[in-house]
Amino acid sequence: MTSFALPLPRARTADSAGPVASALDPLVAGAARGDEGAFERLYRAHVGRIYALALRLADDAGHAEQLTQDVFVRAWERLGTFRGESGFGTWLHRLAVNVILTDRRSAWRRTRRITPSGDLIDLEPEARSAPPGIRLDLEQSIAGLPPGARTVFVLHDVEGYEHAEIAAMTGIAVGTSKAQLFRARRLLREALDR
Repeated sequence: MTSFALPLPRARTADSAGPVASALDPLVAGAARGDEGAFERLYRAHVGRIYALALRLADDAGHAEQLTQDVFVRAWERLGTFRGESGFGTWLHRLAVNVILTDRRSAWRRTRRITPSGDLIDLEPEARSAPPGIRLDLEQSIAGLPPGARTVFVLHDVEGYEHAEIAAMTGIAVGTSKAQLFRARRLLREALDR
């Protein structure tokens, strides 16, 4: 995460940046016109927040790094669609949530296609346990939540999305979002009380 190693798929021209580019932050407008230096500065300014979000939702540092790169590749490809109606950081955050949730849905579909053989007892990941006498901290507890509960918890309690927004982003019912949040909070209390 220390270097700017983003593959830039294509250069843009001033025409592809769109008419709103002139009213945007000069850095965003420059990146929309294909200025790789401006995009690198945007990357460096926002990579920490995007990586933190990816890590909370993916629970694996390597996968979170890959998701972070995917988000910035997608941002580069779609920068011409940024209209400036919200801040660039807000637009990028929403794009990141969409990329991460799309990746999760794809992974879920891939695992559904796998037919377990008779010698596999349980496909669920093993629960993480802390060494005796050590209390789990909040980040470890969040990482230990089941994927659905973790997603809703992070999006609602950490990122501030409402249940209707979470339902729309994840494709679940509002009631399911509320139930997952309740479950996540209960599991976190239990983990932190140990």
